Amino acid sequence: MPPLQTAVGTARKGLRIDDDVRFLRSWIERPLAIGAVMPSSKPLARAMASYVDPHGTGKVVELGPGTGAITEALVEHGVDESRLVLVEFNSNFCRLLRARYPAATVIQGDAYRLRGLFGDFLRGEVSAVVSGLPLMTKPLRARLRLLNEAFGLLQPGGPFIQFTYSVVSPIPRSLARVRTEASERIWLNLPPARVFVYRRG
Repeated sequence: MPPLQTAVGTARKGLRIDDDVRFLRSWIERPLAIGAVMPSSKPLARAMASYVDPHGTGKVVELGPGTGAITEALVEHGVDESRLVLVEFNSNFCRLLRARYPAATVIQGDAYRLRGLFGDFLRGEVSAVVSGLPLMTKPLRARLRLLNEAFGLLQPGGPFIQFTYSVVSPIPRSLARVRTEASERIWLNLPPARVFVYRRG
């Protein structure tokens, strides 16, 4: 392997270790807000990114990007960085995301309150919403409100993409008028996870 590629690979590995430490520290401080001990693995991040059309014209809103594991997969998938709107509560993660993705829009705020955060901004102009939020730690009413507010941003047919460690969907099909699809279980993640995709029914 050429020296430059080796150096880049070593640097990325170092960043990944640093991200793991940042994530773990944040999880210890606020376990219910972070919801995961480590950033999403590359297989999980790629699985989520695969549901996003890289050639779409609308914005791609990512909820709870953390240190940017899924953000990186979206960019590698071909999503233009300038299309990304990253909504993150943690101020340290926001600073990190702004440094790593300078062309993206980073908004510090509560992703569970999208209507209050955006108002009419981006309404109906979003190609996809990608969520790394720990939905299962929230009451069902809060999950349904988030989904409905996300649908208010999405273009017709746009996906709301969510991963979960649970074996069941975070949004019960019987309570939400949505079309649902799910990935196979992704074992190469800690803990194993599954991707659910919701579209307005």
